[in-house]
Amino acid sequence: MSSPPRLALVAAGVLVAGFTGVTLSFGSSAAFSAASCGALFDDFNYASSSDASLSGHGWVPRSYSGGPGVPGATWSPNNITFPTSSGQKVMQLSASTDGTSGGTTQAELYTSQKRYLDGTYASRIRFSDTPASGPDGDHINETFFTISPLNGDLDPTYSELDFSEYLPNGGWGETGPINYQTTWYTYRNDPWFADNVHSEERQSFDGWHNLVIQVAGGHVVYFIDGVQVGDHSGKYYPRQTMTINWNLWFIDTTAHTSGTSVYNEQVDWVYFAKSQVLSPAQATAQAAAYRSAGTTFVDTVDSGGVCASPSVPASPSASPSASATSSPPPTGGNCSTAPEWSISAVYLAGATVKHERSANGNPNGPPSGQGKHLWKAKWWTQGSEPGWTANWEDLGRC
Repeated sequence: MSSPPRLALVAAGVLVAGFTGVTLSFGSSAAFSAASCGALFDDFNYASSSDASLSGHGWVPRSYSGGPGVPGATWSPNNITFPTSSGQKVMQLSASTDGTSGGTTQAELYTSQKRYLDGTYASRIRFSDTPASGPDGDHINETFFTISPLNGDLDPTYSELDFSEYLPNGGWGETGPINYQTTWYTYRNDPWFADNVHSEERQSFDGWHNLVIQVAGGHVVYFIDGVQVGDHSGKYYPRQTMTINWNLWFIDTTAHTSGTSVYNEQVDWVYFAKSQVLSPAQATAQAAAYRSAGTTFVDTVDSGGVCASPSVPASPSASPSASATSSPPPTGGNCSTAPEWSISAVYLAGATVKHERSANGNPNGPPSGQGKHLWKAKWWTQGSEPGWTANWEDLGRC
């Protein structure tokens, strides 16, 4: 997460845990064919945050200052360690506070490259309800998420998927324990405005849990330990590639009582299957297969085979936000008659547009040099650039 506390000011609708959207079907061999499309797996077998292999594998321990969290707090690479748990190395994030900004340290690990979008994400994470030392009660946030840069206030291409924000002691006006899954359209820092949709579970998640997220077919479907806890769609579907992140930070220090409190979040492994829709069981089985084979790291995200973006029929109930007021362009058309794609327009299934996709998934950035193509919308979409999301089918170069 890269912005200040926001769930108390959610501007969009709310989905409750257990919401049932589309039904996805999977082939029994899907988990073991995922690497052919590109995959990332890491079981975090490193010596320290300064281990050359950690940076060599594309991970960055955060050291720069700024939000989210307590203003003036330090983000320290030294707060990322790799202890052994149950015979396996794990990545551990630690955060501590004495109730002051100068005495508060936080931790974050993220990928150096912004290249993750459609597919299946999975990670085994240990959340903690109580501090490793010191008094309890702080408003700590234990997270796993993907994110893209915000290119100005209310950037319509901004994409963020908060797979889990676990607040064991509450925060943002809520009492704990509470866990959020939040899918973002955009936000503005000052004055604060958030356009997102979220799900929540009001229960303890202390201990190890498997988080699996399917990003496909216009839907972001969240699972914890095989149970679906959210299905977010419409304009909230991500519109550009993102980084993979975990961080551990304090929402504020108002609940701190005395002394210094230290909190930990641990990550056993992470797995991403590009352009593959895997069930929670398949995703965790693939991670286990890598580990059983003695494979500690795999990255074929860029070198994998050419695979079609996962396509799943959208839920009949999925509809545009009430705030979308643009008139949908007509469906049909060819390179001569189709309009130019507009980032602000609403497109219905079957609508066609002309567009040269951007080079880096940022429509405001340089073009790819691939020329204009004709694109057809697969379902309702807005702010989703053709060529960078599964919302559009490429009908060929004009």
